[in-house]
Amino acid sequence: MTPPDAAELRRRTQGLLAAHPPATTDRTDFLKARFDAGLAWVHYPAGLGGLDAPRSLQSVVDAELAAADAPDNDPRRIGIGLGMAAPTILDYGTDEQKQRFLRPLWVGEEVWCQLFSEPGAGSDLAALGTRAVRDGEDWVVDGQKVWTSSAHLARWAILIARTDPDQPKHRGISYFICDMTDPGVEVRPLRQITGEAEFNEVFLTGVRIPDSRRLGPVGEGWKVARTTLMNERVSIGGARIPREGGMIGPLARTWRERPELRTHDLHQRLLALWVEAEVVRLTGTRLRQQLVAGQPGPEGSGMKLAFARLNQEISGLEVELLGGEGLLYSDWTMRRPELVDFTGRDAGYRYLRSKGNSIEGGTSEVLLNIVAERVLGLPAEPRDDKDVPWKDLAR
Repeated sequence: MTPPDAAELRRRTQGLLAAHPPATTDRTDFLKARFDAGLAWVHYPAGLGGLDAPRSLQSVVDAELAAADAPDNDPRRIGIGLGMAAPTILDYGTDEQKQRFLRPLWVGEEVWCQLFSEPGAGSDLAALGTRAVRDGEDWVVDGQKVWTSSAHLARWAILIARTDPDQPKHRGISYFICDMTDPGVEVRPLRQITGEAEFNEVFLTGVRIPDSRRLGPVGEGWKVARTTLMNERVSIGGARIPREGGMIGPLARTWRERPELRTHDLHQRLLALWVEAEVVRLTGTRLRQQLVAGQPGPEGSGMKLAFARLNQEISGLEVELLGGEGLLYSDWTMRRPELVDFTGRDAGYRYLRSKGNSIEGGTSEVLLNIVAERVLGLPAEPRDDKDVPWKDLAR
C-alpha cells in the first residue's frame, strides 16, 4: 500500500473534521476518532493511530486541526507515555500489547510513569536492585524506585527490574509494564525545593506482573531501556517550540517591559543567551528532521545537555535582572501537580526548578560521556565491573 501524501492527509483530516466537528464533539470522542483515522501519529502503522506515512507529514495534519481549533491530547500531561512508553511499546511490544495500550495512551485516558531510577542506581542505572522473580505465569517484584514523575497520576508504568543476579549488571535486567493500581504498589510524594511534589518514590512489595506484560526477551531489558532513554532525551531536549519559547521568553519580556532594570552588562549577557536559545531551538528542529529517517541516536543526549545548561543560565540571569524582586517566591504550598509549568510561574520558581534539569532524564555528567563516546568517538571510560556478576558487585 502506497503511503499517503500531503494532499491525501489533508483530505483525510478534513473528513475527520466534517464527521466530528470540534465545536460539537466531546473532546475524548474527537481524539478517539482522530486516532482511529490514523491521524494521531501518522508515521505509526495503520491500525495503531497512524498511516505508515513519513513522520515529516505530521505537521500537515496538525496545521489543519489547529486551524479548525480542534482539541489536542494535552501532550505535556502525558509526555512520558507519548515520548517514552509509546515508542518502546511500538518497537518491542506484542500485537496484543500495542492494541491494548497505544490508543488510551495517546488519547490521554491513561497516564504513564517511568520506574527506572533507584536510590542506589541513578547515574549508574544498570546497577539497579529491584528484583523480579518468576512464579508460574507471573513475576513477583520487590524494590524501590525514586524520582518518578507523575506516579501519583499514573495508571501504568514502564519498569525495569533484575531477573538474573548471576549475570553482569547490563545482562540480567528485564523490562515490564506495571499496573500502578495493583496491590503492593505504594506511591509517596517527594517534596522538592520548589515546595511542590511532582516527583515521587515508589515502593514495590510483592507486586505480581503477568509475563504477558513483559516487553522484549527475558534478560534483555537493558536493550529495551536504551530505546526508552534515547527517546526520553529527545522528548526533553528536542521539544518543538517557537522563537522565544521556553525559558528565554519570560526573560526577554521582562527586559522589554522593565527598562529601568537594564544595564550594559546584563544586555550583553541577555544577547548571548538569546542567540544560544535560538541555536538550540533550530538544532532541535534539525534533530526532529533526522528522526524522519530513523531512530533517535546519541544526538538527543547533546540536546538535553544544552537544554539543562541553558535553562539554568537563563533563569539565573532573570533573577539577577529583577534584583530584590527576583528573591521573592510567591507560593510554597505543597502541591502534587499534573505537569511542570516553567513559563506560567514566577522567576523564583524557574530558578529553583531548573536546577533539576541537569539530573532528570540522565545526569549531565553521564550525558557528557555519551556524547564523548558515541558522537565524538573518544575512547570509552574503563569499566572494571562490566563482566562481573551483579551479585558480586560492591554495594
